[in-house]
Amino acid sequence: MYFEMQYRVPYGDTDKMGVVYYANYLEYFERGRTEMMRHAGMSYAEMEKAGFMLPVSEAYCKYIRSAKYDDLLTFRSWVSSYSRVKFTICTEVRRNDELLASGHVVLGCVDVNTFKVTRMPQQVADFCAKCALEEEK
Repeated sequence: MYFEMQYRVPYGDTDKMGVVYYANYLEYFERGRTEMMRHAGMSYAEMEKAGFMLPVSEAYCKYIRSAKYDDLLTFRSWVSSYSRVKFTICTEVRRNDELLASGHVVLGCVDVNTFKVTRMPQQVADFCAKCALEEEK
């Protein structure tokens, strides 16, 4: 399942050249995955209350074109793979049909008390199954 959300670039996201500062794309990936998780019925806050965290263990971004102030962007996210303890969420940043950046993050499941990697709770496994692309399952 693809999840899409829109975001208008505020002035504060840009640098002196008038383009979106490169590190903001990782923030855009986070916005996309957070809203995708919420849309699928799972929030970070609920998960932390249940005793689990999802720290990023890997992040990758390929920059293709620049976004600028006031551009209306679309963040398209999906789960590309998952196992018992981690999963990968891919995100594309688009302006209309133009791909500006793409990448992924790998999230591990960690117990909030011990900070040790642990098996995903059923809620996270259900989220991964729901948000994975059919051909990737």
